[in-house]
Amino acid sequence: MPKVPLYSAQGELVGDFDLDDAVFGADVNEALLHQAVTMQLAGMRQGTVATKTRAMVSGGGRKPWRQKGTGRARHGSSRSPIWTKGGITFGPQPRDYRYDLPKKARRVAIKSALSAKVRDGEVLIVEGLHFEEPKTKEMAALLGKMNVDRSAIVVLAAEDANTKKSARNIPGIKPMIPTALNVYDVLRHKNLVLTADAAKMVGEVFA
Repeated sequence: MPKVPLYSAQGELVGDFDLDDAVFGADVNEALLHQAVTMQLAGMRQGTVATKTRAMVSGGGRKPWRQKGTGRARHGSSRSPIWTKGGITFGPQPRDYRYDLPKKARRVAIKSALSAKVRDGEVLIVEGLHFEEPKTKEMAALLGKMNVDRSAIVVLAAEDANTKKSARNIPGIKPMIPTALNVYDVLRHKNLVLTADAAKMVGEVFA
């Protein structure tokens, strides 16, 4: 069963925390991690690029000159793709880049991402995390005591507006709840900071 550092709400190291072996101690499937990240990045693409085909370009309704006898090449429209200001052949058109991996594959991928974080020693547990009012400075101080000096995901057991506001104003820190965890965010952030309750919930959600 994987053990990770456990910190108090004041940022002091108080011991170790046992994580769910099925979720945080799984084999890391790098191929599935790549597929999951590619799927998420594809889903973020807007796909709003567009070019005009010869049917969309205005003008060109009249044949430029007669078919024979002029000594020039035959043309039927001045909006042909080979003409200046003509349409674009095979240009990009609006499209949806989204696609889905099978549900089981997505579940294996998130387990792999979480297990990779544990393997690399980048998962930290804090006993409790709650602010009566937004306190960004106190949140930053707490993370500093836990040696979280780069980007991190702060996972809360439930929606907590004040704690969320305290964390989201810190550059590189992203608060979320267990059901929102995804492969791309987990791999993109250096550390994974979970409350004790959130760690248990993650084990239940992805087991």
